[in-house]
Amino acid sequence: MKQGNDTGYEHFPNQDNTETNKENKDSTVTNIQQLGQTNVPQLEQSNIHCLTIVGQIEGHIQLPPQNKTTKYEHVIPQIVAIEQNPKIEGLLIILNTVGGDVEAGLAIAEMVASLSKPTVSLVLGGGHSIGVPIAVASDYSFIAETATMTIHPIRLTGLVIGVPQTFEYLEKMQERVIKFVTSHSKITEEKFRDLMLSKGNLTRDIGTNVVGEDAVSFGLIDEVGGVGAAMEKLNDFIGRSKEKEDLLQ
Repeated sequence: MKQGNDTGYEHFPNQDNTETNKENKDSTVTNIQQLGQTNVPQLEQSNIHCLTIVGQIEGHIQLPPQNKTTKYEHVIPQIVAIEQNPKIEGLLIILNTVGGDVEAGLAIAEMVASLSKPTVSLVLGGGHSIGVPIAVASDYSFIAETATMTIHPIRLTGLVIGVPQTFEYLEKMQERVIKFVTSHSKITEEKFRDLMLSKGNLTRDIGTNVVGEDAVSFGLIDEVGGVGAAMEKLNDFIGRSKEKEDLLQ
């Protein structure tokens, strides 16, 4: 026997709400696993794309799974998409890399340098080895006060055939790196070679470890600064680019 306003139907929780709650829970768990926090700031409809170059730059040979890597086959399509997407007006490149594959690093650097949109790079932590050409490939470069950049000659890993042709190949590849860096920064070729071949600065290698202000004084990087300064400079470039387009129309 039913009493009051009982309709005789059992009440079930809203299935849609259950699914939504499950998705939110899954998203929260993912954020905790990947980023160590429950929520992250959301940036909707941003006109600036942030490209991160972290860990070791992976080229044609796959590195062990425990290595933190930046895969060039992932980065190159991103750069192409940035160039094609009209909503993206500028590119911010964040570097914290130990270097890696020379040809992969140069490929990324060449693509950044050839972008028609404003680009700004920021070295945080380190921008070592082949990370140097990527850092200087942008229209303007920043380095954190405590960040470092290691400049050293190119090395080969694995089997090396001890013939003159091998050393000629190494020399030609090194010339490519030197030419790119000196043509995209204020450092002279003579100074860059001196830093590259310096003895006594690195305990187990030849080369130079350049820190923050030293990188600026050598002409390798444009300015010492952080994220705020980099974003301000990039927005300034975007504003100038828009004014130039308006004048042409």
